[in-house]
Amino acid sequence: MVTTYRRAREQRIDSLVNDEDKGTSLWASAWERLKYSPLFWIGAVIITAFVLLAIIGPFLAPHSPGDQLLIGQTSRSRNEIAPAQPGFLLGGDTQGRDLFSRLLVGSRQTLLVGVLATLLGLTGGLILGILAGAFGGWVDTVVMRIVDVMLSIPSLLLAISIAVLFTNPNLTSVIIAVAVTQIPVFARLLRGQMLAQRGSDHVLAARALGVKPGAIVFRHMVPNSLSPVIVQSTLVIATSIIDAAALSFLGLGSQDVDSPEWGQMLGEAQDRIDSHPGLAFWPAICIIVVALGFTLLGESLREAIDPKSRR
Repeated sequence: MVTTYRRAREQRIDSLVNDEDKGTSLWASAWERLKYSPLFWIGAVIITAFVLLAIIGPFLAPHSPGDQLLIGQTSRSRNEIAPAQPGFLLGGDTQGRDLFSRLLVGSRQTLLVGVLATLLGLTGGLILGILAGAFGGWVDTVVMRIVDVMLSIPSLLLAISIAVLFTNPNLTSVIIAVAVTQIPVFARLLRGQMLAQRGSDHVLAARALGVKPGAIVFRHMVPNSLSPVIVQSTLVIATSIIDAAALSFLGLGSQDVDSPEWGQMLGEAQDRIDSHPGLAFWPAICIIVVALGFTLLGESLREAIDPKSRR
């Protein structure tokens, strides 16, 4: 019986040693932590619902967002807005258009702005970050001074300065303006990660073996530096949505009434907010909830991959 106990104990120790030898990847370890994070699941549910709504929302809209079907019930002189009624779940807006339909269609425009602006900002940040982190020296100095100048200007002020350069504001101008403000965030983060990788053992071993500098950068340094950048992109989407809404609210966004955006709807409701707060409430709460979802997801991912929180 003692022999059987010792044998079982040895088998258990061997299995534990084998499990430790196998190890786990960074993302596998992060997923084990995320599975038990309620904030992660709340953010994931919000984002999933938002993406599905953006995809199928325009097909579910009961009316065209630009049709003034309730114009007879809207009067600016008497400060009247068409109320909720059969076929018009939230009533009309200041121009007699179906508010519910405009919210559904606006979800797609908001998603496009947030995702495309983040992707463009990420691309620009990757280029600058790789240049600074891979070459160092005067290249690093020049790139980072440019980044410092961009970071010294508040992001919304910089976005406004870029947006006013376009003679005809549209969705593309908003995306470009918001994307430029995100470039220095990604550039600084990637540059810091790559500088940390330059002194790592696997990079030093590759150099000792005579591996070409380009291969070291793109096969060893960049792949091992992208995890924090990817996590940061989820947080940046929330910022992009808020900045884009601010630009549209100020009249620097798309002017197309058939393709509304939640920030544009806020701007149209500002002169009736005292008498009809619902016109501003619904697009505002949509922006807040979606931004909260991306923020919760991003913060959960950041904590999951942070080595300090895994101790």
